[in-house]
Amino acid sequence: MEIEDFNRHGEYLERVLRLKTSPLAVKMLEKEGDIPEGAVRPKRDRGYHLAQCQTFGLSRRNKDMIAMLKEDNWCPGPLMTYGLVDTDETASGRPKTYDSFEFGKYIGILTAPLMTANYVPDLVLVYSNTAQLRSMLWAMSESEQNETETALFSWSCYNSIVKPMLTGKYWVVLPDPGEYERALGTDDEMMFSIPVARFGKFMEDFTKAQDGHFSHANIQPAIWPDFPQPEIYKNVFKRWGLDTE
Repeated sequence: MEIEDFNRHGEYLERVLRLKTSPLAVKMLEKEGDIPEGAVRPKRDRGYHLAQCQTFGLSRRNKDMIAMLKEDNWCPGPLMTYGLVDTDETASGRPKTYDSFEFGKYIGILTAPLMTANYVPDLVLVYSNTAQLRSMLWAMSESEQNETETALFSWSCYNSIVKPMLTGKYWVVLPDPGEYERALGTDDEMMFSIPVARFGKFMEDFTKAQDGHFSHANIQPAIWPDFPQPEIYKNVFKRWGLDTE
């Protein structure tokens, strides 16, 4: 898949799902030469530090392309789990119980809106409400659904990046408190990570599903007594001796 394909898919997802913020193209940086021209380096270019959740927020809301290196960070979670510091402890000094990238493998992380990114990402990160998330998940083929995991606890900057890249699976992630306190996360948001190796199949399934009943645009919320039953409902109701009309 070429850069232009990712851009096109980013625009399509944002438009069809009616997302409030842009899907993100996320890339782990192995060397400074991987940083595209025009990427913001927070400490060098703006004179401040950021937490990774804030960087996600600036990229998806303000459309900034941001390269976060070790010196740009203001939260320990990404430093430890992205392998930017060498430690066997948690931030509170307890023994390490989390997975992480190998120390020294990466120098930082790059984020930008998928529809404008000028690089091929390692994964796509989508912030959505639960209805939009359902539309993405239910569009997936059964084989892809079986490759989906969930993370409900801190850190969401770790769960949404490290876990999908290490496992190669989709991850549905509950945003942690930092997303709300520091990064303008909203009460209805979830995070959905798609590894780049799965993104082509995901978009194929998602595009096919847009003519179906469960696409985000086609669901019509209402409370109708005796709503028209699908045939599968009628079949089992008849077997159980229940009304179908």
